[in-house]
Amino acid sequence: MPGAPAPRGPRRLLTALLCAVAAAGLYGCSESGPRDPAPTRTTTAPGGVSPLTGLPARTGPVLAVKIDNVPAARPHTGLGAADLVYVEQVEGGVTRLLAVYSSRLPDGIGPVRSARESDIPLLRPFGNPALAYSGAQRALNPLLEAAPLDLVHQSSAPEAFRRSPDRPAPHNLYLRPERALAAAPDASDVRSVGFRFGAAPAGGTATTTETVRFPAARYAFTWSAADRGWRVAMDGRAATTTDDGPLAPATVVVQRVTVRPSAFHDVNGAVSPYTETTGSGTATVLRDGRAHEARWSRPDPAAGTSFTTPDGRPLAFAPGQVWIVLAPR
Repeated sequence: MPGAPAPRGPRRLLTALLCAVAAAGLYGCSESGPRDPAPTRTTTAPGGVSPLTGLPARTGPVLAVKIDNVPAARPHTGLGAADLVYVEQVEGGVTRLLAVYSSRLPDGIGPVRSARESDIPLLRPFGNPALAYSGAQRALNPLLEAAPLDLVHQSSAPEAFRRSPDRPAPHNLYLRPERALAAAPDASDVRSVGFRFGAAPAGGTATTTETVRFPAARYAFTWSAADRGWRVAMDGRAATTTDDGPLAPATVVVQRVTVRPSAFHDVNGAVSPYTETTGSGTATVLRDGRAHEARWSRPDPAAGTSFTTPDGRPLAFAPGQVWIVLAPR
C-alpha cells in the first residue's frame, strides 16, 4: 500500500501537531465511531452556495471516498450525504463509486475499497482533495503518491477506518470521515468543477425511467416527484442506505466516455479498465422528470467538465445531489 503523503504546505507541521493531540484521545473510541471527533475545517463558499450541489452550505475541504458496489456491499452507508457521486467501471464489468463530500459529513462511509488509475485524472479539477481508499495494487502506488491528492488509507491513517462485524471481508471496511480529514490537513477546500445550477433548459423529453448498462451491472433511475429526485436501482433492486433511506439524486448525468484497458490488473490477473474523462462527447442529463441531450467537454485535464445543450448553451443542473454515470460509449 502507498505510504503517507509528503508534506505539501507550511500549515502541515502545525496541523499535524494538533491532529496528534486530537488523535491521542481518539484511539480508545468504540467501533461505532469517534466519541470526540477532530474538528473539521469549514469555510463559506462564494455566495454561501456549494459549487457541487448549488445549495446553501457551509463548505470545507473535499473528501473523496472509493466505495464498493457489488451486491454484497449493499446497502451503503453515508452515500446520501455525498455532494457528488461518480459511477466507474472496474474489473469484470462491475462498478465502484467515487463519492465526493464537502457540504456535510456523515458519521460513517462505506464499504470502502481500493483506488484505480482513473481516479487520479477524475479528481484533478478538485485541486488537492483527500482521497480515502482501502489500498491499491503495488504498481499503482507511485502514481497515486505523485498525484495532487492527500491520501488516506489503512497504512497512513488506521484510526480513520474500522471493520464491521456484520459483513464479511472485504466488504466490511468503513471510513470515519472526521478522522480521515484530520489525517489530510492539506486537502483543498471545495471549488467549482464546471457545474452550473439553475432553471431547467427548454425542451427535453418527459422521462420516467432511464437505464444504464455496464458489462456486468445495471442502473435504473426513476423520477420521483415526491422526492424531487431520481430513485436509484442497482441490478434490479432499489438502492437505499443504512443511515439515510433511499437514494434520490436531483440530477443524474449519463456521461458517455471511452473505457479502455489500462496497464494495470487486479490480483486475479484481470485487466483494470481505464475511464477517459478528458476530451468531449455526448451525455444525457436527467432533471425534473425530463431527459436533456447534452454535450460534455473537458479539454484541459486540470479543468472541470462543462455540459451544454446541443446548440452550445450551458445546461444547468437541478440543485441537490448529482450523480455522474461514466457509461461506456
